Amino acid sequence: MPTLHYYPSNASFAPHVLLREIGVPFELALVDRTQAAHKSAAYLKLNPNGLIPVLVDGDLVLYETAAICLHLCDRHPEAGLAPPLGSDARAHFYKWLSWLSTTLQPALIVYFYPDRWTDGDTAPIQRHAEARVIELLAQIDDQLSRGAWMLGERYSALDPYAFMLCRWTRNFGSRKAREFPHIGPWMQRVFERPAVQESYRVEQLVEPYF
Repeated sequence: MPTLHYYPSNASFAPHVLLREIGVPFELALVDRTQAAHKSAAYLKLNPNGLIPVLVDGDLVLYETAAICLHLCDRHPEAGLAPPLGSDARAHFYKWLSWLSTTLQPALIVYFYPDRWTDGDTAPIQRHAEARVIELLAQIDDQLSRGAWMLGERYSALDPYAFMLCRWTRNFGSRKAREFPHIGPWMQRVFERPAVQESYRVEQLVEPYF
C-alpha cells in the first residue's frame, strides 16, 4: 500500500487529492514541520532535500510533486487523470505540469521564503515575487477561458496541482487567484469534487478555503 508523507496545505496536497481521485487504498504519514520532522535523519533518508512530499510504494521512494503526480497517473491509467500517451493532449499535459512545477511554483517559493535570497531587506523580493505570480496567474486564467478544466473539457491531474498553487495566493495582499474571472469559478468546481472535499477534511484546512 502506498504511503504519502505529507503536511497540511503543503505541496503534498495535489498527490493527496490524486490518490483519492484514483480510489486505491493508501496511507498518510504526517511530517510535522512544526517539529522540523522534514529535517530529521529519518526523513532525509527518503528525501535528502528535506522537502514534502515523498511517496513510498513498496521499494519505490519518490519525491518531487510533479514526479509523484505523473507516477500516479501512469500507475493507474484507468483513472483517466492524464491523456493517452503519444497524443497531442498528453504533450500539453506535460507542458502545463512542467510549467506549474518549474515556473509558477518557484515564484511562489520566492514569495513565501524571500530570506533565502538575501541577507537584507526581504520586502522588495517578496513584492516582486508577488507581482510575478500575478502575471503567471493570468496565463492560467487565459487557459481556463477555453474550457471548464486546465485541459479543456477533461479533468486531469493538472487541476488539483494548479488548484493547490492558486490556493497558496489566498492571503496575497494584492490580487488573489480566486479574483480572476475564469480561475475563481474553476477553483470552486475543483473545490466541490469529493476527493478534494475529503482531502480538506483530513488535512483540517480552514477558511479561506481558496
